[in-house]
Amino acid sequence: MASVIQKCTRSFFQTAVLKKPFSLAYFSTVSPKDQYEQMVKQNKVVVFMKGVPDQPMCGFSNAVVQIFRMHGVTNYDAHNVLADESIRQGIKEFTNWPTIPQIFIGGEFVGGCDILLQMHKNGELIEELQKVGIQSTLLEQEKKEE
Repeated sequence: MASVIQKCTRSFFQTAVLKKPFSLAYFSTVSPKDQYEQMVKQNKVVVFMKGVPDQPMCGFSNAVVQIFRMHGVTNYDAHNVLADESIRQGIKEFTNWPTIPQIFIGGEFVGGCDILLQMHKNGELIEELQKVGIQSTLLEQEKKEE
């Protein structure tokens, strides 16, 4: 009898636990919207991108990384949406924005690569970074040149 129970337990354990990955979010009492609210407020700058800053996996994600590097912004949270399909879809639903990358500054949704590039070109990015206490290195260079 004991061996039958052990076999059933082992079989269940191997099938349910070892072969089927699960997410801790399944057991969470926090709503998905609240989870994303928390994620985007964890740092002054948060990016949901394809890949990671050291190895972006698409041209748009790479452009975002390069723009932030030009401004001297290297300490930001980057979430690789390719690593987890639920994050990829969840962030799109949270922002009601269809494309990746998605950028947040000061917990507020900025937009995608095209909007960040536009903000970079017209100087708005420097202002937004200042609002959250980040001094752009491009602004420092401008002051030195004057």
